[in-house]
Amino acid sequence: MDQLGGILPILLIFVVMFVFMILPQQRKMKKEKEFETGLKVGDKIITKSGFHGKIAEVSETTAVIETMSGKLKIEKSAISMEYSMALNKKA
Repeated sequence: MDQLGGILPILLIFVVMFVFMILPQQRKMKKEKEFETGLKVGDKIITKSGFHGKIAEVSETTAVIETMSGKLKIEKSAISMEYSMALNKKA
């Protein structure tokens, strides 16, 4: 019974870390994956590095975006979900 009293705080710390750190991160990753798969031609986006553009072509892992200076081929993972959604809410 004394050993359970020593293990219980460690288990409690693990459960709290899981609930407050790991689960929210997993939810965020799932939303970003859904966002990436939902991208289509014509969507206005902002990349994580700050480029603004409109999607011209989409493949499985990459996208071609049109910017004011030309076209860029980027990885879909480089598109910022938060900034792109904020941009589309304003418009």
